[in-house]
Amino acid sequence: MARYTGPKSKIARKFGEPIFGPDKVLSKKNYPPGQHGNSRRRKTSEYGIQLREKQRAKYTYGVLEKQFRLTFEKAVRSRGVTGEVLLQLLESRLDNIVYRLGISPTRAGARQLVSHRHIVVNGKIVNIPSYTVKSGDVVGVREK
Repeated sequence: MARYTGPKSKIARKFGEPIFGPDKVLSKKNYPPGQHGNSRRRKTSEYGIQLREKQRAKYTYGVLEKQFRLTFEKAVRSRGVTGEVLLQLLESRLDNIVYRLGISPTRAGARQLVSHRHIVVNGKIVNIPSYTVKSGDVVGVREK
């Protein structure tokens, strides 16, 4: 699968918070990017707010549109509140688990560790960042 490789500081400035981890640029330029970044903003519509939150979730978890849509459809099909189930599915991705365990300082670094076959789930090497980790699975770093 693909991943976002564009300017990370611009995205952080767009949302006004560090999406990809600590960002020095955000402290220096605390306004949206672009020619009219400093000017006053118009009130955002309900659709605009929803779109912004969806984009924030996509960038935070490092998922592109198609994979995010498929995850959302899986959340809609399952029981429970769709938004909570969606976040549970995103949080249970292997690259996110590696990040949450503190093995990697960033989600992008965690994704690289997984794809380079450094992570073991239940004693088996897994190199798929979107692998869904179930409760009770043992996640660790591969021995040399």
